[in-house]
Amino acid sequence: MIGIIDSHFHIWRQADLPWLVGPMQPRIFGPYEPIRRDYPIAEYLADCRPCGVVEAVYVQANWAPARHLDEVAFVSQASDESGFPIAIVAYADLLADDVRPQLDALAQNPRVRGVRMQLHWHENPLYRFASGPDLCRDPRFQANVARLADYAFSFDLQVFAPQMAGAAELAAACPQVTFVLQHAGMLEDLSPEGVAQWRDGMRSLAGQANIVSKLSGLGTFLRQNDPAHVRFVVAETLALFGAERCLFGSNFPIEKLWTSYPQLIDAHRAAVPTDAADAVFGHTARRIYRLAQP
Repeated sequence: MIGIIDSHFHIWRQADLPWLVGPMQPRIFGPYEPIRRDYPIAEYLADCRPCGVVEAVYVQANWAPARHLDEVAFVSQASDESGFPIAIVAYADLLADDVRPQLDALAQNPRVRGVRMQLHWHENPLYRFASGPDLCRDPRFQANVARLADYAFSFDLQVFAPQMAGAAELAAACPQVTFVLQHAGMLEDLSPEGVAQWRDGMRSLAGQANIVSKLSGLGTFLRQNDPAHVRFVVAETLALFGAERCLFGSNFPIEKLWTSYPQLIDAHRAAVPTDAADAVFGHTARRIYRLAQP
C-alpha cells in the first residue's frame, strides 16, 4: 500500500456553518462542543499526514444551501494554500426543477468530482435530515440525479436501511451515474432485526453495479471507535460489494469527537484483509473520484 486516500473529510470555519453558529442544534452524531470551532486544513493535515494519507476527497459540510459555491471556493483555496491534493464533493439541490444551472456552475471548478444531497430520514427526529423518507423515488429527483452523468459527477448517497430499496431503484434508474454509499449504509439499529434489515438493504444496493460503499462514519451511533464494530461492518460490506467497490473515509473531524486519526486508521487497517487493502485505502477512491495521483 503506497498511501491512503481519505475519501470523506471536512474542513470548516465555524462562522460559515449554520449548525455551528447560535444555539446548539441536535445532530446525528450527538453533542459536538469540541468541534464547534474552526477546523482548518493545517489541523486536518496534522491529524492525517502521519498516518500516510496522500490525497483526500472533501465532502460538503452543509453550508447554507445558497452558499454552496462559496464552500467549493473555500476548499479550493485551502488546497491551493496547503499544496495538498483535494477533490470536492459539493452540494446541489436535486429537487430543483432543473439542476443543470447549478451543475454548470460547479463544473467551472476542476476539483469538483461529485454531488451530495443528504437523503437520510428516520423515525427518530434526532436522526432525521431529509424532508421525507422516499426522495429517491421522486421523479424530479431521479431526473436531476441522472443529469450528473453529463458532467461525470458521482452522487454520494446517504440513507438508512429502510430507505435502501428506494435507493436501489434510484441507482437502477440512473445507470450512468456512480453512487457512493455513505458510511456503509449507516447501521444504527444493532438489534438482530435491525442488523438483518441493514444486511438485506445492503444486499439490494450491492446488486446495483453502479453503487460502491464508503467505509466511513462507523462510530456515529456508538459515539466511539469500536474496533470490533468496525471489523463487523467492514467484513459484511466487503462480502457484499467486494474490495474493488469499497473505499475508506475518515469522516474527520466528526470522528474526532471520540477518537484520533491514528486510532481510526488502526481499527480500519486491522479490519481490512491484506489482499483488499490497496483497493479500500486507495485504488477504489482513485477510480471513482478520478484522482490524479499515480
